[in-house]
Amino acid sequence: MNYINIKPRLLVFLLLTSLATVKSFSQHTDVINSNRPGKSMMAFSVGKSVIQVETGIFGIKEEHSLLGYNANGFGLDFTARWGVFKEELEVVAELQYQNDTYQSPIRNYDRSALRTTVFGAKYLLYDPYKYYVEKVNIKSWKANQKFKWRQLIPAVSVFVGANINFSDNPFNYNSRLVEEKISPKILVATQNTFGTRWVLVTNLIYDKFTSDYKNLGGIVTLTHGINQKWSAFLEAQAYSGNLYSDGVFRVGGAYLLNKSMQIDASFSKNIKDTPALTYGGIGFSWRFEKNYKDVLIKTPENYKKDKANKSAKGGKDKEAKELPTKEE
Repeated sequence: MNYINIKPRLLVFLLLTSLATVKSFSQHTDVINSNRPGKSMMAFSVGKSVIQVETGIFGIKEEHSLLGYNANGFGLDFTARWGVFKEELEVVAELQYQNDTYQSPIRNYDRSALRTTVFGAKYLLYDPYKYYVEKVNIKSWKANQKFKWRQLIPAVSVFVGANINFSDNPFNYNSRLVEEKISPKILVATQNTFGTRWVLVTNLIYDKFTSDYKNLGGIVTLTHGINQKWSAFLEAQAYSGNLYSDGVFRVGGAYLLNKSMQIDASFSKNIKDTPALTYGGIGFSWRFEKNYKDVLIKTPENYKKDKANKSAKGGKDKEAKELPTKEE
C-alpha cells in the first residue's frame, strides 16, 4: 500500500516549503511503502540496502458451476524486496503457498503446494520529479494544493523475472499437461501521485510468453490516504490466456503501526463462476533500514550548471552543492 502522509494544513504547508526541492529524488521514504494488500507492483523501489518483507494469510473459497466441485482452504503470501547496487534497483522474490480440500461428485482429496514462485528484479526507468524543483507559494496554502499538470506524468519501472514451475503443483490450470520448468515474466509499472492523498498504480503484465500458456494481464490500483495512519484501496485486475481468463476486484485497507511496520486486510472476488473465487485475508509488512544511507543528489540548478561546464571544459566536473534525499 502506498502511503501519503496526511497532516493538518499548517504542518503540510511547512513541510512543503522544506521538501519541495528534494521531492522523489530518493526511492527510500520516511514511511514504509508496501505493495500490500493489493496485487499490483509499485514503480518505486525500497531504497539501496533496504530489506522489506510483505506477508499475509488468506482464506479461499472456490466453486465451479459446471464441473460441480468446490474447494475451501487457506494460503500464505510472502514477498521479499531488497534494494541493491542503486537506489532505482531492487530484487524481488514472490511465493504463495496454498492448502485446501477439493470436493467433487467423483473424488475428494487434499491439495497443498507452492502455487506461485517468482524471482526477478525491478528497475525505475523514469521519475518525473527527479532534478525538478516545485515552486512553493509561501503566502498561500491553497495555491500549493491546486492541481498540477506534472502529476499526470507517471514514474515508470520495469520488472523482469522468472516463474519456477514444480511438476507436482496441483494448482496449475494445466496440471495434466507438460509445462516449462522456468518461464519468463515481464511487468511494466507506472505510478502517479495526486496531491497528498491519492496514488494510482498500473501494471501491464506479460507472463510465460515463451510457452504455450502465455498470459497477458493488467492491474489498476487506486489508494487513498485517509489520515496519518489509515489508508484504503480499490483494485481491478484482468488477465487473458490460452487456458484461463478472468477479472478480479479487490478492496481493503492498511494501518501504519510505525514508520517501518504496516498491517492490512482485504477482500477479493472474481467475475466468473467457472470457477467462482472468493478471498479474504490479513497481512503484515516490515522493513529493515538500519544500513540505509541518504543518497546525495545535486540540486537541479547545479545539475544543469555542471552539465554545461562538462560540455565547455571537456567533461571535467566541477564541485556542486548537494542535498540529502528525503521524501514525504
